[in-house]
Amino acid sequence: NKSSGHRRWATIFAIALSVNGLSKRDMFDYGEQAGDQLLEQGTDQTQQLILNQSMFFFDGTYDTVYINTNGFLSVEEPQVESEYLGKMPASFRMIAVFLGDLDNSDGVGKVYYRQDSRPSILLRTTDHINQAFPQDDEIKPTHALIITWENVAAHGVPGRGDGLDRKRNTFQLVVASMASASYAILFYPREGLQYISTSPGPYYRIATDNETSIRQLSEETNSGRRGVWVYEIGTSPIFYSITPGQVTNLSPEEGMAGGQMESVYPEPVQPSYLEPVQPAQPQPPRYEPQTPQVVVVDEDDDLDVDVFAYNSETCASNRQKCSSFADCKDYTNGYCCQCRPGFYGNGKDCVAEGKPQRMNGKVNGRVFVGNTPSPLELSNNDLHSYVVANDGRAYVAISTIPAGLGPSLQPLSSLGGVIGWAFALEQPGYENGFSIIGGVFSRQAEVTFLPGNERLTIKQEFKGIDEHDHLVVSTELEGRLPEVPRGSTVQIDPYKEIYQYGSNLITSSSNRDYTVSLPDGSVQTKAYQWRQTITYQSCPNDEEVRAVQSTQQLSVDQIFVMYDSGNQLIRYAMSNKIGSIHSGPPEQNPCFTGRHGCDTNAACRPEEGIQFTCECSTGFTGDGRQCYDIDECREMPEICGSHAICNNQPGTFRCECMDGFQFASDGKTCVEVDRPIDHCQRGTNNCDIPERARCSYTGASAYICSCLSGFVGDGYTCQDIDECEQGRCHRDAVCYNSQGSFTCQCRPGFHGDGFQCTPEHEKTQCERDRESIQVSSNTGSFSFFHLRPAVSQYVPTCDQHGAYEPTQCHGSIGQCWCVDGNGQEISNTRTGPGQRPLCIDRGVIPPPIGPTTRPDVSPVAPGTHLLFAQSGKIEQIPLDGYSMNKGEAKALLHLPDRVAIAVAYDCVEKMVYWTDITGPSISKASLEGGETISLVTTDLESPEGLAIDHLARLMFWTDSMKDRIEVAKLDGSQRRVLFDTDLVNPRPIVADPSYGRLYWADWNRDGPKIEMSNMDGTDRTVLVKDDLGLPNGLTYDTESQQLCWADAGTRKVQCMDPNGRNRRTIVEGIQYPFAIVSHGRNLYYTDWRREAVVAVDRTTDRETDEFLPQKRSRVYGIATTPTQCPQAYNYCSNNGGCSHLCLPRRGGFTCRCPDVVDGSCVERNL
Repeated sequence: NKSSGHRRWATIFAIALSVNGLSKRDMFDYGEQAGDQLLEQGTDQTQQLILNQSMFFFDGTYDTVYINTNGFLSVEEPQVESEYLGKMPASFRMIAVFLGDLDNSDGVGKVYYRQDSRPSILLRTTDHINQAFPQDDEIKPTHALIITWENVAAHGVPGRGDGLDRKRNTFQLVVASMASASYAILFYPREGLQYISTSPGPYYRIATDNETSIRQLSEETNSGRRGVWVYEIGTSPIFYSITPGQVTNLSPEEGMAGGQMESVYPEPVQPSYLEPVQPAQPQPPRYEPQTPQVVVVDEDDDLDVDVFAYNSETCASNRQKCSSFADCKDYTNGYCCQCRPGFYGNGKDCVAEGKPQRMNGKVNGRVFVGNTPSPLELSNNDLHSYVVANDGRAYVAISTIPAGLGPSLQPLSSLGGVIGWAFALEQPGYENGFSIIGGVFSRQAEVTFLPGNERLTIKQEFKGIDEHDHLVVSTELEGRLPEVPRGSTVQIDPYKEIYQYGSNLITSSSNRDYTVSLPDGSVQTKAYQWRQTITYQSCPNDEEVRAVQSTQQLSVDQIFVMYDSGNQLIRYAMSNKIGSIHSGPPEQNPCFTGRHGCDTNAACRPEEGIQFTCECSTGFTGDGRQCYDIDECREMPEICGSHAICNNQPGTFRCECMDGFQFASDGKTCVEVDRPIDHCQRGTNNCDIPERARCSYTGASAYICSCLSGFVGDGYTCQDIDECEQGRCHRDAVCYNSQGSFTCQCRPGFHGDGFQCTPEHEKTQCERDRESIQVSSNTGSFSFFHLRPAVSQYVPTCDQHGAYEPTQCHGSIGQCWCVDGNGQEISNTRTGPGQRPLCIDRGVIPPPIGPTTRPDVSPVAPGTHLLFAQSGKIEQIPLDGYSMNKGEAKALLHLPDRVAIAVAYDCVEKMVYWTDITGPSISKASLEGGETISLVTTDLESPEGLAIDHLARLMFWTDSMKDRIEVAKLDGSQRRVLFDTDLVNPRPIVADPSYGRLYWADWNRDGPKIEMSNMDGTDRTVLVKDDLGLPNGLTYDTESQQLCWADAGTRKVQCMDPNGRNRRTIVEGIQYPFAIVSHGRNLYYTDWRREAVVAVDRTTDRETDEFLPQKRSRVYGIATTPTQCPQAYNYCSNNGGCSHLCLPRRGGFTCRCPDVVDGSCVERNL
């Protein structure tokens, strides 16, 4: 269930072209000089730390955390590293900043930590959070936990002579907490990530996309600052999801010419730990072929690949458009690129002979399976492939394939097998696809399955080799597949495919047989026809005619396919050879059979007969049987030039400019850049001291200084304003000036707040107590003008008549409580910091049974109002027509220590109903004031939706933890469960009493839907399941007969008729809606991120107004209070003659028994 079924969350990273990054000096100060403590040296060391302030993590509150050498912070005592490294997700909750088997036992690496509440530190955390969440207000952290891993190395990695084992990483985690939320701020300085691999566990793994993701930690952001990542990791009293920062665009001063960042807004999901990336093990000298490990992500990020066409320009101005492993050659009509010896390709893309090749991309589309009427959606599913070029073996994996589609994809081995053709093992005189056309081309394939004639179209765009030497591809699928039952396996027979080569066009076709082994042991033999077209752009200027065989044959065997339902992966593997279409004696030389034993990073060179030699690929060294990466950075330290950093990669290297420099137009030389400085943040401004002036950063390196309230000056020099000279106090009061402020105090014989003073009457008990405490707390010489209590002293408060205020508070300890007329504390009323009990004047109103409206809140005036819930109260906004009368908005009902979620209204008895998730309970109260009445208090976990049938006198509610929908009488009696199956996260529910219908939404992330049924539970139907994300809010307008909903996933408000037709979008691009209600032509919805009530005009499809409560916090359910009840026929008049429950349905009603019956219940349909 949701309480334990947290799902893994993968952070999304886009590919950046620029190389500027966060510097270590941009992190929070750390080290012994900053007051840090040191973690004990060693590997897998853990330090327990008791927090000075509670930390919120997911839905929990923690006062103790554990800091570990291995790059993480946990809220539970961690297990030994063998239980979690390589076995994520872990069984305990953690924030994995850079998870791996790390070591600081050599005295060089250190792990620092401290708690800090200094204003300068808290101000800086506020700045980072505000920049990541620009829409959030009142971010005021009161505590920071700062952990820094400095120069930590991988543990137990054997040295290989190139210094990798001596490279070290530095990164930092800051956890900022305030009264109701905690945030994690992660810092990845560019020069601090010197290696991208550790030993995560006892298994071997080739770093594919993980390697890219780790490098990009320091190059990208979700907070507007490169290398800085911010997340809201926990909230109270209710937790919804981990929320990543919203600003993936870099600020102008962070960006660079030649690189752009795409805005990415990942949809929040519920995880059990934060893990930006799982580091992979460093490669030993020999690279073994492995099935690629697929990294699951949530969003697609377009890769900015430099795709170009040849033109009539010359090499002088276009040499950089060729591969770095190619030469540019001028011809009569223009230039062409040609790969250098030891490399192959078309010149635009070149790869080293014999070197393994990887391919990454995304898969999208709509696929029907069997005779199903609805398609299964593929949205940004990861495709990863790996091919051993010197023997033609290819491996392909596609992630996040649902179980309804995965088995039926097994016959389509060529879905990713095009890389097999591109890098097939070449027979003498023949060339594979990449040798001829390179890595930029388009492919479209038509598949026809026999005998059912199901058809599927595959469209792929290959975008070339990216900066990490990966071939990039995007794939789209559209059509229908024959169903392969779950649990079945597929065997594909070896096949041959004829490729016809023309001018910028390649076509091929083949017939493929496959066998399906069903779970019952039976076997089916099937086939499909394959037709494909490949288009590409060759160099038209090449005057040297290249001899390419017009017809070649691809031979594919050793085909392996499997659907891994546990990991939702479809895997393919196959061996590929390209050669002649004519049969002849098979080649015996091992270079052409692939059975040569050369290293995977070596090329096989055929010699006489069956003789051959192995030659390491460019960038590697060795005897060919074993090849070792050449560390160009170590062997040629000056290879990248001045002001540049050399990063070694398998078979090659990469140059990056140092902090403060960027590449010039030639793409090679690093030149200095003028980086802006935030002097306000760094403290290098010349404003007056922070106690008197404010420094405001205005962009670039500019700032302005301004004096704080209570001071006057130009911001550089500020002087205190003596308010006492301005006559701010009452004439019968004494004024005391202080720096930036002042106080007023009435003279002896008068009482008041100093701004208003009136002559004293005979002192009451409250006033005598107050004066006694004030006098006794003074020390030194006595003065009537200095009656100031000690800071820790409690002083009672009296009302204007001298009586004890019903609510008394002690500011120093942050507690409040109720008192009787004699000032004595009433037991069980004391509350903690930030809360006030609901206390009633005992002389006016009798003691309450439960929370009631405050004495100073009048009953609701006549007319229609909006009612909405906030934590601890329900507020009301009068409506003037369709406009919100925001000036008259006020609290209707105070519910201390409660979180009201759903709100509903009974127009007959003028009662407001609400659900409370802290009790949990369902309660009601009259709009005309009075006590609250608890209706349902047992067998509830998280009631989040509530609907009222004013005709049949029924209430319906959803429980998102018990996953069910219930009905009861309006007094809470005769409960009955209507539905408890096929529900995951039911939340909003609405009733249509006129037709006896119920509508509800389930925001199940794996299958959100909106459903409908009769009120008696019959005729349950799914109305909407397509194009939904998080349908939080639902409402039904009886006048227009429109069902409308607010979706926090698609960020839209949409409406349709109750039969599922005429769906249309009202507004889109909204923030984070929670609940919605209809009134006339308007819709009103509550928004969590805006913390507001928003009005939408359905006739103009636009937002018209917004109400921001005085106390900003999340707003929940919303309802209206119509002046008249909608008129309709009541089938359940006089309870329909039923013995217990009368449940309406369309055109009639049904008599039903509650779940707990007394033996006298009779069920019948009428």
